[in-house]
Amino acid sequence: MTRIVVIDNHGQFTHLEQRALRDVGVDTEIVDNDTPPEELDADGLVLSGGPSMDRIGNCPDYLDLDVPVLGICLGMQLIAAELDGRVGGGDYGGYADVDVEIVDEEDPLIGSLAPETRVWASHADEVKELPSGFTHTATSDVCDVEAMSNVEDGLYGVQWHPEVAHTEEGQEVFENFVDICEQA
Repeated sequence: MTRIVVIDNHGQFTHLEQRALRDVGVDTEIVDNDTPPEELDADGLVLSGGPSMDRIGNCPDYLDLDVPVLGICLGMQLIAAELDGRVGGGDYGGYADVDVEIVDEEDPLIGSLAPETRVWASHADEVKELPSGFTHTATSDVCDVEAMSNVEDGLYGVQWHPEVAHTEEGQEVFENFVDICEQA
């Protein structure tokens, strides 16, 4: 059975990410972000959202585990910041419903949501510049980089929270990520 571990970055929705994965039918658990990388046994990782880049624990080391990684909100920002991208404050700020345009319909994580989807997202911080090797996969009027992917390295990120009920096609994001993990 496919096993996907949710890394807890101390966000308020982490338990919902685990539930969404359980609903897809995978073995899943939540582990704290200070867990040593060698103790993680998984076919894929979800880097949860969280309140601060100052509390990311061992997350940078998890990017080297050679398994697909899905970064959600802070998790996406962490991927960008660690891999030569740039993160900065957003113009909008807090949580809101946002219409997101899918700009890469071939993307294995979110391409199936094209042409657009409605999501729940926080934009206090956001990716301002993509890391090398990444493709810009979604945008909105609120945030230029709503999603990004590096298919070759198995690294994916979404600014929004697919695990909450306000996100219309969030479960499909998790289903697509499970497919990515099973094909890796």
